[in-house]
Amino acid sequence: MAKNKNFHPDVKIKKSSSGLGLYCMRDFSRGEKVIEYVGKIISNKEADRKAGRYLFDLGNRYTLDGSTRQNIARYINHSCRSNCDAYRDGYTIYIEAKRKLKSGEEITFNYGREYFDEYINPRGCKCDYCRKRGGS
Repeated sequence: MAKNKNFHPDVKIKKSSSGLGLYCMRDFSRGEKVIEYVGKIISNKEADRKAGRYLFDLGNRYTLDGSTRQNIARYINHSCRSNCDAYRDGYTIYIEAKRKLKSGEEITFNYGREYFDEYINPRGCKCDYCRKRGGS
Protein backbone atom coordinates (compact mmCIF):
# COMPACT_ATOMS: atom_id res chain seq x y z
CA MET A 1 0.00 0.00 0.00
CA ALA A 2 1.31 3.49 -0.89
CA LYS A 3 2.33 5.72 2.01
CA ASN A 4 0.14 8.81 2.48
CA LYS A 5 2.50 11.75 1.89
CA ASN A 6 0.12 14.07 3.76
CA PHE A 7 0.39 12.04 6.97
CA HIS A 8 2.84 13.32 9.58
CA PRO A 9 2.25 11.73 13.00
CA ASP A 10 4.06 14.57 14.82
CA VAL A 11 1.81 17.37 13.51
CA LYS A 12 -1.86 17.84 12.66
CA ILE A 13 -3.92 20.44 10.77
CA LYS A 14 -6.61 21.90 13.02
CA LYS A 15 -8.80 24.99 13.26
CA SER A 16 -6.96 28.01 14.65
CA SER A 17 -7.76 31.63 15.42
CA SER A 18 -6.45 32.49 11.92
CA GLY A 19 -8.39 29.77 10.05
CA LEU A 20 -6.49 26.50 9.81
CA GLY A 21 -3.17 25.95 11.52
CA LEU A 22 -0.57 23.26 12.12
CA TYR A 23 -0.28 21.85 15.65
CA CYS A 24 2.25 19.71 17.50
CA MET A 25 1.07 16.22 18.37
CA ARG A 26 4.09 15.65 20.62
CA ASP A 27 6.65 17.78 22.45
CA PHE A 28 9.57 19.18 20.44
CA SER A 29 12.90 20.28 21.89
CA ARG A 30 14.48 23.65 21.18
CA GLY A 31 16.43 23.38 17.90
CA GLU A 32 14.59 20.27 16.74
CA LYS A 33 13.31 20.06 13.15
CA VAL A 34 9.52 20.07 13.25
CA ILE A 35 8.72 19.62 9.56
CA GLU A 36 10.11 20.22 6.07
CA TYR A 37 8.43 22.83 3.87
CA VAL A 38 8.14 20.93 0.58
CA GLY A 39 7.26 21.84 -2.98
CA LYS A 40 8.49 22.30 -6.51
CA ILE A 41 11.59 24.39 -7.16
CA ILE A 42 10.77 27.04 -9.75
CA SER A 43 12.64 30.01 -11.21
CA ASN A 44 12.18 33.41 -9.60
CA LYS A 45 10.66 34.62 -12.88
CA GLU A 46 8.01 31.90 -12.67
CA ALA A 47 7.42 32.75 -9.00
CA ASP A 48 6.88 36.42 -9.91
CA ARG A 49 4.30 35.40 -12.53
CA LYS A 50 2.62 33.01 -10.10
CA ALA A 51 2.57 35.52 -7.22
CA GLY A 52 1.33 32.91 -4.74
CA ARG A 53 1.33 32.97 -0.98
CA TYR A 54 3.19 29.70 -0.45
CA LEU A 55 6.44 30.76 -2.11
CA PHE A 56 9.76 30.52 -0.27
CA ASP A 57 12.71 32.46 -1.72
CA LEU A 58 15.77 30.22 -2.18
CA GLY A 59 18.17 32.93 -3.28
CA ASN A 60 19.12 34.68 -6.50
CA ARG A 61 17.53 32.32 -9.02
CA TYR A 62 15.06 29.94 -7.41
CA THR A 63 11.92 29.77 -5.29
CA LEU A 64 10.22 26.86 -3.56
CA ASP A 65 6.53 26.67 -4.49
CA GLY A 66 4.86 25.13 -1.46
CA SER A 67 1.29 25.34 -2.77
CA THR A 68 0.99 21.57 -3.25
CA ARG A 69 -1.47 19.81 -0.92
CA GLN A 70 1.37 17.45 0.03
CA ASN A 71 3.00 20.38 1.83
CA ILE A 72 1.13 20.43 5.12
CA ALA A 73 3.75 22.87 6.46
CA ARG A 74 1.89 25.49 4.41
CA TYR A 75 -0.70 25.51 7.22
CA ILE A 76 1.83 27.06 9.61
CA ASN A 77 0.54 30.51 10.45
CA HIS A 78 2.50 33.72 10.86
CA SER A 79 3.21 35.09 14.31
CA CYS A 80 5.07 38.23 15.26
CA ARG A 81 6.29 36.26 18.32
CA SER A 82 6.77 32.88 16.65
CA ASN A 83 7.81 29.62 18.28
CA CYS A 84 9.66 28.32 15.20
CA ASP A 85 12.07 29.59 12.56
CA ALA A 86 12.34 28.61 8.92
CA TYR A 87 15.86 27.90 7.74
CA ARG A 88 17.34 26.93 4.44
CA ASP A 89 19.74 24.05 3.79
CA GLY A 90 20.57 24.26 0.09
CA TYR A 91 17.22 24.00 -1.70
CA THR A 92 15.46 22.57 1.35
CA ILE A 93 13.45 24.58 3.90
CA TYR A 94 13.04 23.25 7.43
CA ILE A 95 10.87 24.55 10.23
CA GLU A 96 12.76 24.35 13.52
CA ALA A 97 11.61 24.92 17.11
CA LYS A 98 12.97 28.15 18.64
CA ARG A 99 12.05 26.90 22.08
CA LYS A 100 10.47 23.80 23.61
CA LEU A 101 7.05 23.15 22.03
CA LYS A 102 4.35 21.28 23.90
CA SER A 103 1.94 18.79 22.41
CA GLY A 104 -1.22 20.60 21.28
CA GLU A 105 0.59 23.92 20.66
CA GLU A 106 0.13 25.73 17.35
CA ILE A 107 3.31 25.93 15.25
CA THR A 108 4.11 29.45 14.01
CA PHE A 109 6.93 31.33 12.32
CA ASN A 110 7.47 34.93 11.29
CA TYR A 111 6.84 35.22 7.54
CA GLY A 112 9.17 38.21 7.22
CA ARG A 113 8.78 41.91 6.51
CA GLU A 114 8.06 41.71 2.76
CA TYR A 115 5.24 39.17 3.13
CA PHE A 116 3.91 40.95 6.22
CA ASP A 117 3.76 44.32 4.43
CA GLU A 118 2.11 42.89 1.31
CA TYR A 119 -0.40 40.39 2.68
CA ILE A 120 -0.85 40.71 6.45
CA ASN A 121 -0.56 44.36 7.40
CA PRO A 122 -3.29 45.66 5.01
CA ARG A 123 -5.86 43.49 6.84
CA GLY A 124 -4.24 43.65 10.26
CA CYS A 125 -2.18 40.94 11.89
CA LYS A 126 -4.31 38.24 13.51
CA CYS A 127 -1.55 36.39 15.35
CA ASP A 128 -2.15 35.75 19.06
CA TYR A 129 0.52 38.28 20.04
CA CYS A 130 -1.06 41.11 18.04
CA ARG A 131 -4.63 40.18 18.99
CA LYS A 132 -3.69 40.36 22.67
CA ARG A 133 -1.97 43.74 22.09
CA GLY A 134 -4.94 45.06 20.12
CA GLY A 135 -3.47 45.39 16.61
CA SER A 136 -0.51 44.85 14.26
